[in-house]
Amino acid sequence: MLSALQNPRQAAAQILNFGLVLSTAFMMWKGISVVADSPSPIVVVLSGSMEPAFQRGDLLFLWNRNLVEETKVGEIVVYNVKGKDIPIVHRVVRKFGQGPKAQLLTKGDNNLSDDTELYARGQDYLVREDIIGSVVGYIPFVGYVTILLSEHPWLKTVMLGIMGLVVVLQRE
Repeated sequence: MLSALQNPRQAAAQILNFGLVLSTAFMMWKGISVVADSPSPIVVVLSGSMEPAFQRGDLLFLWNRNLVEETKVGEIVVYNVKGKDIPIVHRVVRKFGQGPKAQLLTKGDNNLSDDTELYARGQDYLVREDIIGSVVGYIPFVGYVTILLSEHPWLKTVMLGIMGLVVVLQRE
């Protein structure tokens, strides 16, 4: 059972396989980022502010290559607020101007007021460069794993421990 620990060549092969899996996942993520022109092409809905369109835990796919069309009123976008790390998923409710300098006002479908309180200090509107991407698809509830891992940090330790045991005890 613990033969992998006794055979250094097999242990090294398992470590290399694990590294290969991690680097492949990273390369796939970066490849999707380049194709979608978004630093974060897949995000998880963290709150209920967009219900009924999206529920907490939905996995969203983003696209940021609006070469032909501009961002429109009614479009659901994900944006970052300067100085905050968490992306926000909300709908564009008003648009002022045209082109890359157009000013956008967003609001969650389940919120009573617009997002001006969420924007950075002194910022009344979003501009196109604040937007990470527009939502083009989603998978319901798949993102709950991410939410559980961020709300219960001890789960990360347990999962990493189990994965480590599987790698060490795996037979070939």
